[in-house]
Amino acid sequence: MYVGRIVAIARNRAGRLAVLYRVSSRSFPNREAQLKDNAVAIVPRKGFEGDVFKNPYIAYNCLRLAGATAVATNGSHTDPIAEKIAAGVPVRDAFVAAMLALDYEKDQYNTPRISAAVVRGAQAGVLGVVREDGLEVRRLPLAAGECFFVATYETHHVSPAQRGDFDAPNALEGARFILGRGVFADMTNAVTSVCALETENGFELAVVQA
Repeated sequence: MYVGRIVAIARNRAGRLAVLYRVSSRSFPNREAQLKDNAVAIVPRKGFEGDVFKNPYIAYNCLRLAGATAVATNGSHTDPIAEKIAAGVPVRDAFVAAMLALDYEKDQYNTPRISAAVVRGAQAGVLGVVREDGLEVRRLPLAAGECFFVATYETHHVSPAQRGDFDAPNALEGARFILGRGVFADMTNAVTSVCALETENGFELAVVQA
């Protein structure tokens, strides 16, 4: 099943929270995730730099850390969400403000903007989506070994039914998990993935290319 881009919140069996992002693409598969400091960017692979002129939505920061919070999204709303949280705005309000301001992507598919965040030490994560027909932001409690997700197509509503088992001892295994394990195994056209996993001192980040 093709669901496009995916964001997820999770807690591994050891109780560590995680936020995950996966690029799945049919039109622009020649992209990669690049890790730098406390952020991860999705960019065209070498030789495909001109793709950004075909679609301005394909390059963006997909993950940022804001203090005790890790934020992952499928577009340019990553930065304003992270900046609002860093300024003290609650996660829910930061999601609503940024997604309402930027709205869904004005491409040929009216692609929704999706967002996910976890806060170190919390018992829940937050998922959000803004579509052509509405805006949803919801806090979902996370049990050990559980994840919830939302995607740009098909599963583009925030729902407790969109869940699966999750276990990854570190960020690298988390990125591999959303790329093709568990509930994500039957989701096609994987390109690259990102994970921020909670540690005692912050978050560990990792990226994986399909």
